[in-house]
Amino acid sequence: MSEMQTFQLHDDTLRMLSWCKDKYKLSDESKALRVILDYVIEEDDFDKVFGSVRCLRCGGDGWVEPD
Repeated sequence: MSEMQTFQLHDDTLRMLSWCKDKYKLSDESKALRVILDYVIEEDDFDKVFGSVRCLRCGGDGWVEPD
């Protein structure tokens, strides 16, 4: 069962989700995000994901589309 939620995301994150949607022919950006979340759940290494401090925007340009 799914439930509609609202989250704040940076512009570069939205571009990344759109890029994933197009590249992998997903139905929408929500599906791209669900795939990423399912991967995190399946890997079951939350310390690896959340234990490091990351900031793509601190001194960087955020997510950049791969060549």
